[in-house]
Amino acid sequence: MLRVKKKSQSLYTEHVTPRAFASRLRGVFGFPVTPFRRDLSLDLDALARNVDEMAAYPFCAMVAAGGTGEMYSLSMEEIELVVATTVRAVNGRMPVVAGTGFNASIGVEIAQRVEKAGAECILALPPYYSEAPEEGLFAYYEAIGAATPLPLVVYSRGWAAFTPEMVARLAERVPTLVAWKDGQGDVRKYQRIMSHNGGRLAWLGGLGDDCVPGYFAIGVQAYTSSISNIAPRLSLALAEAGAGGDFVRLNKLMERYVHPLYAIRERSRGYEVAVMKEAMEALGMPAGPVRPPLMNCRSKDVEDIRKLMQVYEEFRVPAGAALRNQ
Repeated sequence: MLRVKKKSQSLYTEHVTPRAFASRLRGVFGFPVTPFRRDLSLDLDALARNVDEMAAYPFCAMVAAGGTGEMYSLSMEEIELVVATTVRAVNGRMPVVAGTGFNASIGVEIAQRVEKAGAECILALPPYYSEAPEEGLFAYYEAIGAATPLPLVVYSRGWAAFTPEMVARLAERVPTLVAWKDGQGDVRKYQRIMSHNGGRLAWLGGLGDDCVPGYFAIGVQAYTSSISNIAPRLSLALAEAGAGGDFVRLNKLMERYVHPLYAIRERSRGYEVAVMKEAMEALGMPAGPVRPPLMNCRSKDVEDIRKLMQVYEEFRVPAGAALRNQ
């Protein structure tokens, strides 16, 4: 196992209980991609540069090796390297959340590796098996939750779908579970989950920037943003408008920036990461290709992404610039 010297905790988590930590997760999670070279090897220098620039903005946390970070295409050693690199680049400015998944034994080992690498929270993605019974699904999260003392966030997406009662039972069985990240996009069901479980968990929006209006309308406290890679100030503006109930401003931002981007992302299955990487390259940020089974963008789509990024340049301003001017 790779040994990485653990960095000191950020000011967000030092001497803070897991539930108090979760209560501080408000606003936007930065969600960096994992850059690859043309031969599909890790580009850790590019990752460090991108994360350092992102961490200049007031995100509530930075997620390393999550879905946007192509966790499922990484080996355990690569996940550990990505997390360690992210921790060093963030340098205590915000907590680092690390992804894990696959199955119970691999998920446990990844959780333990990333804790040693300096992560301050674990994000559990769904297990590999799409037909898992409730008891097996719960055992998977219990194993990961018991692997470290770190706060645990469950990412409910795809086949890892939960009823309000299931969330309550899982929270009872996994003491480290402190937050829930929705990836289903069913705001009606998510609202029922939130209502049934109340303040026992922190509630996060996780499906995409295009779901911000619905998520904040039902009361999430933060959301995970892939747009944070290309326009951090825009993702923060979306959360600010959503949390403040300024839906006139929010709708304007959605119409000009978010909807056009997500329309391109919807042109092909698995385009979620490829489009973001192509957008980064268009803006001069190293990202590289995606790994299979994802697919790189087609030439016509690349052309449209580059045109759209000319509009996004409006939000490419220094971290200290005034947000309200946008």
